[in-house]
Amino acid sequence: MKSLEAIHSFLVLVVLLGLDNAHCQRIKDNMYTPISGAHCFRRLNGTHVTGCSSKLGGSVGVLHFIRSEADIDFVVRQHPAPPYAPVITPHLFTRENILRLRDQGGRHVSALVLINNATVLQQFSQESRCPNQFSGLISGEGQDTCSTEREEGTWNPWGTGLLLEDFPFPIYYVADPDEIDKLYDCFEKFNNYDLENQHKRSLCSIEVNAFMSAAVDTRVCLSRSTLFNSLTPVKFCDPLQGKNVFATLFPRVLVKPEERKVDPSERIILVSTRMDTTTMFDGIGLGAMDSLLPFTVLVSVAHFLAKVLPERVKSSDPNVLFMFFNGESYDYIGSQRFVYDLQKGAFPTKGSLTNPISMENIDLMIDLGTMDDLNKLRIYNASDISAVSEIAQMIKRINLSFRFNIQAEGPILTKNLPPVSSHSFLRENASFPSIVLTSAPENRFYHSIYDDTENLKYIYGNHSKENDFTQLEDLSEENVLFGQDSIQLRLRNVSSLLGMVIYELITGSPYAPRFGTNSVLIDEFLYCFLLSADCPLFQAAIKPDFPKAYPVPPVRYISVHSTLPSEASGWTHRLLGLLVGQKVDKNTKAECQALHFPYNWYAGYSGLGECRWTTQNFTHALSPAFLDDDYDFKSHRYSTWTESTWREMSARIFLRPSASHETLTLSIGFVVMVISFVLVFLINSRSDVLFNQSSSTIPITPPTQC
Repeated sequence: MKSLEAIHSFLVLVVLLGLDNAHCQRIKDNMYTPISGAHCFRRLNGTHVTGCSSKLGGSVGVLHFIRSEADIDFVVRQHPAPPYAPVITPHLFTRENILRLRDQGGRHVSALVLINNATVLQQFSQESRCPNQFSGLISGEGQDTCSTEREEGTWNPWGTGLLLEDFPFPIYYVADPDEIDKLYDCFEKFNNYDLENQHKRSLCSIEVNAFMSAAVDTRVCLSRSTLFNSLTPVKFCDPLQGKNVFATLFPRVLVKPEERKVDPSERIILVSTRMDTTTMFDGIGLGAMDSLLPFTVLVSVAHFLAKVLPERVKSSDPNVLFMFFNGESYDYIGSQRFVYDLQKGAFPTKGSLTNPISMENIDLMIDLGTMDDLNKLRIYNASDISAVSEIAQMIKRINLSFRFNIQAEGPILTKNLPPVSSHSFLRENASFPSIVLTSAPENRFYHSIYDDTENLKYIYGNHSKENDFTQLEDLSEENVLFGQDSIQLRLRNVSSLLGMVIYELITGSPYAPRFGTNSVLIDEFLYCFLLSADCPLFQAAIKPDFPKAYPVPPVRYISVHSTLPSEASGWTHRLLGLLVGQKVDKNTKAECQALHFPYNWYAGYSGLGECRWTTQNFTHALSPAFLDDDYDFKSHRYSTWTESTWREMSARIFLRPSASHETLTLSIGFVVMVISFVLVFLINSRSDVLFNQSSSTIPITPPTQC
């Protein structure tokens, strides 16, 4: 009977505890409201730490909307209920305002919230006015050198440099209108009245949890990681790294691994651009104008040349190496590693079964920089190259012949080149034959969250169902799919022009046919990288039975991928196989796969599958600084960028009680605790009286003796 009662009591206790836990969960949900968004995070180089970090466990601040300078004054000077978390709009997110909140706000500012509102925004770029200033061919204070102190003559005149600053508080970006409404309603209801007496009442606050493990600089961070790894596996930062992607126009000669050596007679034209971009916030930023435009041009050029030159006309014709560098936003990570591999005889890798290439094999490098104005290009060269004048004349002649309406200024001989990959080559060899094709800077949203489809004025045409984007376009016919001033046609004209120039450099003969790059291919390419990876072009570049991609654009930030390629690198690799690889007569997947490398099976435009002989591959985009244990991280020779590790990132709003309320709660708790101790003492001292459990006994009569 007692055992049944005990079981019954235990079950009742379990039920009560369950009900209590459920009730606590509901109370917690009522106390906190999560806010979705993107975090600013911390990066380090050989000398500095940049970015943001919260306190360990999260940073809490009272919400205060910044609408004018007076609101900043209120937070910085008056702050009656510190610490604060200012909520700021993009047009007030200037260098002066943000540094004032950091430097003058001090401990009174614990977090910063940036909300999405671009209605009156004229410019927004957190990048430096001189991107990659200390890893270029030259640096200094000369009049012909890019200087952040002078807006004129800089490569990013609208840059604030906030991307390179260190902030002791987290910066949180909120884009969703519903989430912004939550912040505004909470602020208006509890905070936005009787500001001088805020400390006397409960206030709407936000907790941002984005603690970054790294500190000081890359050298210190890596040293700490090594020290802790000898005891426990702890990492505080990781090198920025990824994959470059390359392809050759013509297949290279296959050799045995033991017979690999540089062939001095091999001639190569290198055509390159960068495929990465960056912003201040994790995972946010399309880089539409700053890097996607030249990225699109080079893919279109590669496709054009593969169509018009499926094989060498003459055995002496040079090959073309298409290079898509990764990590160029951070002191040219990808191109520095490429040059390093060229010098070490490590490009391509042994697995390619081809001879290594040296810098001496490269006859000419055509480097594509930013193309903010596709109708007005500039030609730069840092050394005296005979081909540069020839190319300038070709551009003018082809432009007139095909009426592309493109002006080309130059050639301009200068060592103050724009931020392009050529710097990595010219720092090793000042006479390296490099030509830069770019335009004057006009992107007011360079390396920011607002360099998007609206900045590009891109409207998806969606013509791929009726038009095969794997074919060339007849330039003699009027294009009725896109407007004459559309981004699709302007990109088609530039890529066709450049493709024809390279064709003439390869063959020595002018390009005669009236076919150019495909505007539908360009339209689809932009759609895939700006709107959704679940797109017709990407579907054609995978195997027919491959799962569909997520309907979001691939991230093009280099990140810290060490083994698998990132989304952008992976898709670029597949696209080059589809667009540059030559189709072969193998009708089934089994027949194609039986040939092994370098044959690959793709879905193709029809989606039914096709076999292609491909030349594309990956190469490492990891700075050589991390390959040398004795490297001097302050030398500025190689990129030294790392990214901090973190555990979790979150943000939530709640009602923070006033100081008097907290004091009252603490006082009541203390009084209750004292009373409890007194009661326990009194009860314990009188326990024999209060808990007298004496029980009556039945006397037992001893048995009578006989």
